[in-house]
Amino acid sequence: MAFELRNITRRFGDRVAVNAVNVEIPQGQMVGIIGRSGAGKSTLLRMINRLQEPSSGSMHFGCVEVSALKGASLRNWQRDCAMIFQQFNLVPRLDVLTNVMLGRLNHRSTVLSLLNIFSDDERLAAIAALERLGIEQTALQRAGTLSGGQQQRVAIARALMQAPKMLLADEPIASLDPLNAKIVMDALRDINEREGITVITNLHTLDTARSYCERIIGMAHGSVVFDGTPSELTAAAVQEIYGSDRDGAGIDETMTSTSINIPAAQANREQESGGIGTLASARA
Repeated sequence: MAFELRNITRRFGDRVAVNAVNVEIPQGQMVGIIGRSGAGKSTLLRMINRLQEPSSGSMHFGCVEVSALKGASLRNWQRDCAMIFQQFNLVPRLDVLTNVMLGRLNHRSTVLSLLNIFSDDERLAAIAALERLGIEQTALQRAGTLSGGQQQRVAIARALMQAPKMLLADEPIASLDPLNAKIVMDALRDINEREGITVITNLHTLDTARSYCERIIGMAHGSVVFDGTPSELTAAAVQEIYGSDRDGAGIDETMTSTSINIPAAQANREQESGGIGTLASARA
């Protein structure tokens, strides 16, 4: 099923954060949203998950009007539309395994959730998610003791436990070093390709968007000013998204680079053994 935004607008007082956005995203696409800070990227993602309400317009997933959902139906949407945050949003004092199993809360009864009782199947599924991301050895550690890259992979494992139909990632690699950034992006692409889950991610690096996303949406001043494939993201398109510096020159793309040779790594991907889990374990 496709997800569609129809004239979605969000105002904060007199400021328009997202301005009449119209986008249709087919099921199974991996989409990168790029733009300057304050362009409206995070606000757009939070509206899709209904963490923020649109001021006007509507959102649709198949025949369901997402923007009109309330109560249990809204909670079910937020279960089906998992969110990964830049700051991980884990519970630092709880162990990693419990943090991952918290992704099942919207699938369980209130009593079981309050008593923090998880089934053996849920525990096995959580361990499998950690193994997939190469961090199963951290299962019994407190989440707050992990590195940033490890915590973000725990957050992805927790999102997988929701069994989502869409996965939203708000600047998932912004606080990570280049090596951990690659591991996290490899994980998101693997989920997209293997499960066919739609992935929409805000990114601050153009090379990452080009390497991992089949579709790139560029935002400026709350509006969509570019929507196309990586090959269509020309220098002129980049300048329209990011603007010019004080001297009128276009943006230097090396300023947004992750400083890791992702295209070369992608070319060598077929030669890597053990999948994401092995790669992540070796580089953590």
